[in-house]
Amino acid sequence: MAGEAGRLLTGFGHRYAVVVRVATLPPIAAIGLLRTSPAEFAATAVVVAVAVVWTCAQGWWLRRAPIAVDVAVLLGLCLTVFWTDAEADGNTGWLRLLVVFACVTWQWHTPLLTGALAALIAGGGMLVVFAAAGLNLSASQVWVPAMAAMSRVAWVLVTRAAERADRTAAEAEQARREAAVAEAVRAEERELANSLHDTAATTLLMVGLGQVPPDAEWLAPQARRDLARLRFLGDGRTSAEADLVELLRADLGAGHLTVELDAPPLLPLPSEVAGAIAGAVREALNNVRRHAGTDRGRVRLRGDARAVSVEISDEGKGFAVGERGTARRGLRESVHGRMNRVGGTATITSAEGAGTVVRLKWAA
Repeated sequence: MAGEAGRLLTGFGHRYAVVVRVATLPPIAAIGLLRTSPAEFAATAVVVAVAVVWTCAQGWWLRRAPIAVDVAVLLGLCLTVFWTDAEADGNTGWLRLLVVFACVTWQWHTPLLTGALAALIAGGGMLVVFAAAGLNLSASQVWVPAMAAMSRVAWVLVTRAAERADRTAAEAEQARREAAVAEAVRAEERELANSLHDTAATTLLMVGLGQVPPDAEWLAPQARRDLARLRFLGDGRTSAEADLVELLRADLGAGHLTVELDAPPLLPLPSEVAGAIAGAVREALNNVRRHAGTDRGRVRLRGDARAVSVEISDEGKGFAVGERGTARRGLRESVHGRMNRVGGTATITSAEGAGTVVRLKWAA
């Protein structure tokens, strides 16, 4: 099992096996000591002590020891019935319990074949030793391999449930990655469409509507800037940080609009944030050029690397903010959409004959 649930279950199986074997030691040891005869108490106490020490040691200090060593120690403990004369006292129950719990818990942290062989050798060896000592075999003694088999079946069911959980988690993670990739592609397409709308499309529209004469001096440089920006977006190369003030200044000379910029000398921001704010400012200025009926605008920038506010204002003819025209693509995608995607906000205040103020805010 390579998944997270499988790895956790493997570790849990070993730890829980240790806990079960250690937790059952006190009652098992008590049975061994209480049922022995006074004459054999010392010998039985030694055997019980060895069983306790070994069970604790293999649980905490010898977890890497081969399971064959555990099997050999348990069979060695069974052979002590000839020394402690346990067959005469009928004091073999504690040894049987020791072997049963070992055979059952082995199934939780060993491969199928290893666990099955260990249970057969330990359980079968115990029966052989007891028979050789002259003990009458009971049904409970014969059931040791069967109990180990039931433990294995239960563990296999738990393991398969963990594998299903890992598959489900892997499928969910794959779906999440695919959704993230698809969203990234859509975001890139939106940004490219917004940039096309803000640059070349806007310039061509102004020329086509007759708002700008084809021989205007600023038109050719503006077209070159538009194409350069689109090529840059197509390259997909961005740095970790960008200077927002530099990005804003790069657009101030574009078009027949005089812009008063009130800003600090530098304002480095994450590249994605700086690009989004600059793009929103650019579209707001485009709207001033196209709709405000004025050739002047103001941009006021305040903030630092943790929080930024930008105010774009004009004293043009303004408009009623509630009109349907305010939902056009330029405001919806190029201003509100850009700010929303970087966790910022955009608000527009305007009235007919009172100019327009666009406020952009972003905080880390």
